[in-house]
Amino acid sequence: MSKTTTDDDTPKATDDQELGAAGSQLSTAPREDAPNLPSLGVIGWARWFWRQLTSMRVALLLLLLLSLGAIPGSLIPQTGIDETAVADFRERHDVLAPIYDKLGLFNVYSSVWFSAIYILLFVSLIGCIVPRTWQFVGQLRGRPPGAPRRLTRLPAHTTWRTEAEPEAVREAALALLKKRRFRAHTAGDAVAAEKGYLREVGNLLFHIALIVMLIAFGWGQLFKSEGNKLIVEGDGFANTLTQYDDFKSGNLFTNDDLVPFSFDVKEFTGTYERTGPNKGTPRTYQTEVTYAEGADGEEKTALIKVNEPLKIGDAKVYLVSHGYAPVVTVRDGKGEIVYQDAVPLLPLDSNVTSSGVVKVLDGYRNSEGKKEQLGFNAFFVPTFGGSATGTMLSQFPALDYPVLALSAYHGDLKADSGIPQSVYQMDKTKMKEFKDSEGELFKKLLMPGETMTLPDGAGSVTFEKDVKEWAGFQVVQESGEGWALGGAVAAIAGLAGSLFIQRRRVWVRAVRGDDGVTVVEMAGLGRSESAKVPEELGDLAGILYDQAPAPSDSTDTDTDTDPDTDTDTDPEAVPAEGAEK
Repeated sequence: MSKTTTDDDTPKATDDQELGAAGSQLSTAPREDAPNLPSLGVIGWARWFWRQLTSMRVALLLLLLLSLGAIPGSLIPQTGIDETAVADFRERHDVLAPIYDKLGLFNVYSSVWFSAIYILLFVSLIGCIVPRTWQFVGQLRGRPPGAPRRLTRLPAHTTWRTEAEPEAVREAALALLKKRRFRAHTAGDAVAAEKGYLREVGNLLFHIALIVMLIAFGWGQLFKSEGNKLIVEGDGFANTLTQYDDFKSGNLFTNDDLVPFSFDVKEFTGTYERTGPNKGTPRTYQTEVTYAEGADGEEKTALIKVNEPLKIGDAKVYLVSHGYAPVVTVRDGKGEIVYQDAVPLLPLDSNVTSSGVVKVLDGYRNSEGKKEQLGFNAFFVPTFGGSATGTMLSQFPALDYPVLALSAYHGDLKADSGIPQSVYQMDKTKMKEFKDSEGELFKKLLMPGETMTLPDGAGSVTFEKDVKEWAGFQVVQESGEGWALGGAVAAIAGLAGSLFIQRRRVWVRAVRGDDGVTVVEMAGLGRSESAKVPEELGDLAGILYDQAPAPSDSTDTDTDTDPDTDTDTDPEAVPAEGAEK
């Protein structure tokens, strides 16, 4: 039998001096020595500042500041995303807007303060990783440190006496530790072993992954492009800047970076729940397209669904919106067609109640033969609730009972003024209303195939039976997505390794006592308090004890005489660190 002990308290300062190299550098965290302030010069202060910047607490603080700094970028309109919303915010908040301008809150991610946090975090991580990496490489190239002079002062230890030769015990211990994947070697009268290097690998991997993610994020923002395009069934799109309805990009993105491709929208398909609490909820949203890469690429067919974009090179084409485009035909007083096209209307609610305008810019002459322009406010409902409802609100998003409401104007749409206009709004400053017999604005509800005749022989408007659908697409090019994803996965793996793997050392000393009997001492030391070290030490001691058992008629005594910490038990029952005695 033998005596095994585990001390509740970690080694004190005097014990650390005895441990020497054995208890040092179980991690590669830089030592933080308090600066001698009276003797600090310029170089001293620079070193102190560098140590603070590369410390873990400052890195965590910078990460927190970066997260807090991103909050206003999500809550406040940003000029790089929606300038219209920013302009609207300025009009509604005369006091806050100037303050936000001075703080750079309308352009958070390119502001000076956000860039400073970003760069400091980047420098902090690099300044932390480089020395730790070289130090870790040095530890890997070296050997585990030799055993301290008094193994019984370590938190977890055990000892027994055996008739086996010291050399045989050390050889058995060396073989056992190597079998358990320890890095082990014989140093004097003891075997020194170490395990858990993957903890530091995980730590370094986590920090490197953060740098990769930061680089990927910055690279992606500089070279990112994002454009939106509304396309009616039967129409097409080529990936050039002039084809987009709106487009924004990073500072380093150029037109030459656009991926060359084109596609045609063949058909949009949407199905909806007909009954139950989810009535009207989309079940299927998909668009069939034919696309080609480059100018002479082979034509291919694809389905674009919500969250299932079409990938062409570095570009992704997302399906983001849907609506209806009634086909409208406008004739002049002589019956000649002056306008015929599908008119995309913008949805106003979940049942696709839609609004927009029809603009006839060229080719129209009034009853007197003078050139004029026509404009029509349009409201469309795919499922009309009937005249009894009294409102133009759709009852269901599918084309069950389509109705188009038009109100007519004539005059000058100011399309030739050189000022860009929205295709969904009409400037009425130089437009006149068509009047009905009662002197009111001329308007009418039309079902597919019906015609509205304008007053005084001004012409007619026909709502054709063909109601087309349109799909809204977002084309995104963002470099570094793969690197960002890889960095995130690596960061999680590294963090798991640094949290769940423990770096620990084990020593086995076998020496011949004064009475000629071999005394075996085993001890373990971990970077932090954990039950794993004494449990593993007990397991190893139990195996080694079977190979070098104590004499059956011997009485062992432990070197630690404290009655509160001694336990008469086999090495296999080494208690956990801090366990009750």
